Amino acid sequence: MEARAILRNVPTSPRKMRLVADMIRGQKVSRALAILQYQPQAAAPVLKKVLMSAVANWQQLNEDVKLEDAELYVKTVFVDGGTMLKRLRPAPQGRAYRVRKRSNHITLVVDDASAELIQQEA
Repeated sequence: MEARAILRNVPTSPRKMRLVADMIRGQKVSRALAILQYQPQAAAPVLKKVLMSAVANWQQLNEDVKLEDAELYVKTVFVDGGTMLKRLRPAPQGRAYRVRKRSNHITLVVDDASAELIQQEA
């Protein structure tokens, strides 16, 4: 059974967050946590927090299964654009440049690989 975690309005550009999200898509949870632990990008700790939340949500739904016995993997992770703050920056000759401060929404789904195989066989 899958579990998901959603984090909204993260003050980071969606493009920068997708670079890190692409690294963990399809990976086992233990490997994904190791990848995020040593990434220098500012998006990595945020994504790690969302991943840990998704694992906790899975554990809440499946209390009878031990976390160590489950083969959890990152089923899907996607980053959508969030709200955009629009600011003005002074420019030469009385003009102004628009500064768009972007944010994003992260959705991460984890699932048990052994449960996937059982469903496919049935």
